[in-house]
Amino acid sequence: MATILHLRSESKPLEHRSALTPTTTKALIDAGYKVNVERSPVRIFEDSEFEEVGATLVPEGSWKDAPTDHVIIGLKELPEDKFALKHTHVQFAHCYKGQGGWQDVLSRFPRGGGTLLDLEFLQDETGRRVAAFGYHAGYAGAALAVEAWAHQLKKPSAKTMPGVSSYANQDLLLDDVRTKISEGEKIAGRKPRVLVIGALGRCGRGAVDLCTQAGIPDENILKWDMAETAKGGPFSEIVESDIFVNCIYLSDPIPPFINKESLSSSKRKLSVVCDVSCDTTNPHNPVPIYTENSTFSNPTLPVPDYENPPLSVISIDHLPSLLPREASEAFSQALLPSLLSLKDRKTTKVWQQAEELFSTKVGTLPETLRGAWQKVTGSA
Repeated sequence: MATILHLRSESKPLEHRSALTPTTTKALIDAGYKVNVERSPVRIFEDSEFEEVGATLVPEGSWKDAPTDHVIIGLKELPEDKFALKHTHVQFAHCYKGQGGWQDVLSRFPRGGGTLLDLEFLQDETGRRVAAFGYHAGYAGAALAVEAWAHQLKKPSAKTMPGVSSYANQDLLLDDVRTKISEGEKIAGRKPRVLVIGALGRCGRGAVDLCTQAGIPDENILKWDMAETAKGGPFSEIVESDIFVNCIYLSDPIPPFINKESLSSSKRKLSVVCDVSCDTTNPHNPVPIYTENSTFSNPTLPVPDYENPPLSVISIDHLPSLLPREASEAFSQALLPSLLSLKDRKTTKVWQQAEELFSTKVGTLPETLRGAWQKVTGSA
C-alpha cells in the first residue's frame, strides 16, 4: 500500500511558502507515494500546479480528520490549540530549545499518540541539516534591514517602517532594495556599513550576497564568524556599523553581542538590527534588546530610549516567505531525498534520529503532560 502524504495549508499570517512544491510532489508520486494537497489561499503555488502533476486536492484544514496513518507535511507551527495530535507531523515546531510555551506545543503529540519529526533537526551522516531555509532567511533579512536603514534616513521621526509583502521573484526584491539604497545614499552621503555575524553559514552567505548584489561595496560589508567572535561580546564594531545582521545558530549560552552599555557609546551609528536567528524567547539570546517578534505587517520594533540615531529591530520568524517561490524550491529539493525514504522511516537513519530525539524531548515533559505515551524504546 502506498504511503500517503498530506500537505497542509499554512495558517501563519503572510506565510506563502510550502514544504512540497509541484516539482517535488511529482517526484514523490513517481516514486510510488500518494500525495494529498490541501487547497490553499496563501501558498505561492497555485492549487492547479499540484493537480497537474498528479496530486489529489483536498479541503483546507482537512488534515485534522485524515486517517492516522497519513503523514502530515507542513512548515510552520500549528495554530495554538489544545486538542491532542494523532498523526505523524513533519514540520518546524520550535519547541525543542526551551522556547516559551514549549511544553504546551510538545505535549499535544504524546497525548494523542502522534509523533513530531522536526524539520529543524533532520541531519545527514555528517550531522549537517538536510534542508534549511537559512540562505533565503539571511537574504530577506538583509534586504529588509537595508530598507529600514533608508526609511529611517528619509523619515527620522517615524517609529516604524511600513509593512511589506512577498515578492513574486528575487529580481523584483533586488530592484526595490537598490532603489532604497540610492535614496539613503543621497541623504547620508554614503552607502551603509553592514556587519554580518555567522557569515560563513547558509544564513550569513544569504545576507552577504544580498548586500553585494544590491551594490554595497565589499569594504562596507564586515563578514564575521566564529573566529571574530571567539573573544566574546559585546563588540564595539557592531555599534559602529549602520546595520547588524545576526545569523548564528545558537546552541549554547554565549556573551551578548550588544547590550545597553555598548549601545550607549558615543560612537554608535547602529540604527537597524536584524536578528535572523530570531531566538526571541531563548533566555540566552545574544541580542537581548527586544522581547517580541516583528511581522511583515510591522517589520520593525523600536528599541526604547535610543535616539540620534533611532534604533529598530527586525525579528520576523519566517523571513524566507518574502521570497516564497525561490525559498520553497530550494528547501523542498534539499528535503526530497529524505522525503523519498519516508516509507522506510523506521529503518532510515535520518528519520530514526528524528524520532529518537522526539522521544527524548517528550521524556523531559512532566508526566502529567505525556498522557499514555510510551517511549520509542518501549519503556514507560
